[in-house]
Amino acid sequence: MNMDFGDVLEIIIIAVLVYYILAWMKTTRAWTLLKGIVVIGGFMLLAVFMEMKTILWISEKVLGFAVMALIIVLQPELRKALEELGNKNLFSDFTGKLPFDTRKKGGDGTLSEKSINEIAKACVEMGRVRTGALIVIERAESLREYARTGIDIDALVTSQLLINIFEKNTPLHDGAVIITGNRVSSATCYLPLSDSLNLSKDLGTRHRAGVGISEATDSVTIIVSEETGKISLAYGGELITDLTQEKLKSLIRQLVMKESEEQPKEKQKGMLPWKGRSKA
Repeated sequence: MNMDFGDVLEIIIIAVLVYYILAWMKTTRAWTLLKGIVVIGGFMLLAVFMEMKTILWISEKVLGFAVMALIIVLQPELRKALEELGNKNLFSDFTGKLPFDTRKKGGDGTLSEKSINEIAKACVEMGRVRTGALIVIERAESLREYARTGIDIDALVTSQLLINIFEKNTPLHDGAVIITGNRVSSATCYLPLSDSLNLSKDLGTRHRAGVGISEATDSVTIIVSEETGKISLAYGGELITDLTQEKLKSLIRQLVMKESEEQPKEKQKGMLPWKGRSKA
């Protein structure tokens, strides 16, 4: 088969488009959905190989609705992607910058020991004076969708900054702070509330929002209670309360720092110190 210049150009264009689409999906919920679709696709190949006619018939009827449902679910991400594409200079982007900025601010996205100490120090200080706080630490899964609901900060993590943000009756105290890498990326962010029936009825909106974002993403959320001053941490839909400064730092290191990223996620969630305890 002979290939001309047009065929080569077509292959290059398709490869670039696929690369940019995958790079964009990596920063959104679509990446998690893609992994689910791959699993379903593998099952469908098995059904074809095994000639499971009933399953193939059902899949054929459902496929059209599934595509429409996927577009509806990803509508906010698709709209944002098109907006970013329209605002980008594609020619200058070939110098090395992606049309969709998948890189995290603050280096490689891993908290330093200094940042962990600053976060823990701020939480203890706020707990002492009963200042409520909600701090979300980004891990592998992007939180840009939630950061867009707040106000951009883009400042280094310091205890003074966090305390000032959550100080009562200040413009930024209401909502959550999102930390990406070693930087406070956004404040006053809105988070989804958990509807879990296992959570204590005594917990307020701040704790339910902390658990809610941990259910929707792989983030780590720290909550300081305004009523009791106690510090809690949420991850994977689980909540542990009444943390000391040292215990808080230990949990953050385990869940966020690079060493824990190298462990399988199943191992992390199976070895968490609050697994098996009653949820507070």
